[in-house]
Amino acid sequence: MKEQGPIHSIKQRLTASLRVWRFSCVLGAFLLVVMVLGWRLVDLHVVEHDFLSQQGDVRTIRVETIDAHRGMITDRNGEPLAVSTPVKTLWANPSEMDPDDPALTAMARLLDISESDFRARIRDYRNREFIYVKRKIQPSLAAKVMALGVRGLYARREYRRYYPASEVAAHVVGFTNIDEHGQEGMELAYNDWLSGKVGSKRVLKDNRGRVIKDLSLIRDASPGKDIALSIDLRLQYLAYRELKAAVEAHHARGGTLVMLDVDTGEVLAMVNQQSYNPNDRRNLNADGMRNKAITDLFEPGSTMKPITVAAALETGRYKPTTKVDTSPGYRRFGRFTIRDSHNYKVLDLTGIVVHSSNVGISHVATDIGGDVIHDMFYRMGIGQATGIGFPGEAVGVLPSPPRWSPVQEATLSYGYGMSVNALQLAQAYMVLANGGIRYPLSLIRKDEPAKGTRVLSEGIAADVREMLKGVVERGTGKRAQLNFYSAGGKTGTVHLVGANGYEKSKYKAIFAGMAPADDPRLVTVVAVDAPQGAEYYGGEVAAPVFARVMGGALRLLNVKPELALDAKTSSGQATDSGGRG
Repeated sequence: MKEQGPIHSIKQRLTASLRVWRFSCVLGAFLLVVMVLGWRLVDLHVVEHDFLSQQGDVRTIRVETIDAHRGMITDRNGEPLAVSTPVKTLWANPSEMDPDDPALTAMARLLDISESDFRARIRDYRNREFIYVKRKIQPSLAAKVMALGVRGLYARREYRRYYPASEVAAHVVGFTNIDEHGQEGMELAYNDWLSGKVGSKRVLKDNRGRVIKDLSLIRDASPGKDIALSIDLRLQYLAYRELKAAVEAHHARGGTLVMLDVDTGEVLAMVNQQSYNPNDRRNLNADGMRNKAITDLFEPGSTMKPITVAAALETGRYKPTTKVDTSPGYRRFGRFTIRDSHNYKVLDLTGIVVHSSNVGISHVATDIGGDVIHDMFYRMGIGQATGIGFPGEAVGVLPSPPRWSPVQEATLSYGYGMSVNALQLAQAYMVLANGGIRYPLSLIRKDEPAKGTRVLSEGIAADVREMLKGVVERGTGKRAQLNFYSAGGKTGTVHLVGANGYEKSKYKAIFAGMAPADDPRLVTVVAVDAPQGAEYYGGEVAAPVFARVMGGALRLLNVKPELALDAKTSSGQATDSGGRG
């Protein structure tokens, strides 16, 4: 038993030592784990920070927009006037780009941009992640640029507006800016209707901006709605060609032409000179963008005489055969004198219109009074908005003094002291052409029968049409004659108004008419600004344009010819013989 004492003591010491060793091992292992974790934290947050940031960018969840294309604009027959085509936009991440990258030289050359300016932009925006390089370029060009492998350069799909009819329909259709927001014309008027709504989706992208996987759809894109205009592109081309040729031939400042369907109020053609190319706006100027048929005002001159005659017929005191003495060829109102080109002596009401007698119509006007004339003009749509909804429409001026003086009544009767745009004048002649009904005008194709308001009796409208037919057959509008159709209309020649009043040597040549005369289908107004040379009257400058456009338009619309080939000629020569207005 005594021998067991030392052995037991040794065992106890060994056991205690083993416990200490085990504890030390566990403690050491724990401290080692803590040290490893601490070092790893330091390594991740300090040593490998840049590497980990890059790896985070390699696999990133992003929200990407889904582009929606803008609605198409077509003519009444479905021919495209404005379409959105897919293109590419190049953008860069300056924080990823090397401003000294040699590949930037080739990129700048392909994109036709300044290499030095682009390198400077990269340096200036080093802290940003997005700048545009070039927007809305051809996909083929974008593919060549991307093939250079420039680090930090990316491409995305967008849409670009294209106008197939170019300058021919520019003033009606208008154009959009680079973001496809309407700026002019129908593009502006119907911007909300045409605009699509972009969508969005959640995607997984790599560090080259490439979509690895579509994760989820947030909101689907909604394309814009299409619009069919009332314009007939065939007639639009015809009108544009003839108006441009006349403006160039007479070295004129500009011109306007409007054509209406008399039974619906739809605008079938509307052109202006000068025009512009909406596909290339590098030399665009504000004056060239105006749709002068709607935005510009002018005194209509003698083209208002038939409407004054309609007012006189409506009183019941006048008939087409009623005689008026215009001797001695002029009429004085104090210091103001109205003149005809010569003394016509006695004319009936038809003769006053056919020969465009200022003196004769002034006698009628002072007899029936200014209020009667004003009321007729107003019912025809003069001095009020057409309701066409076109941006920048000018209303015009229709005077209504509390007390009419004789000179005010006289000048109003032949279209002075008032102002209209070409569309309003065409609307007034539309009423005469269709038998007295005023239809709402429209640049949008009407798919249902038009609903109008009667503002003039059918009999009076027929009487005035017969007078207008006489103007073309034997009066001041002989050069408006058509080869296969009858026509009626009225010439007008007015002084242009400048900053200091009337310009003595500058005129606007006007012709407003309809065809076929006995059963009109179309009404057209032609106005040419400041023609130069010997010819400047409405019957010399505007009437021939009317003849060429209306003759071609009726054939394009398959209107049956009324006349034999030799029944009409276009060789008649006449001048606007009244007050040259």
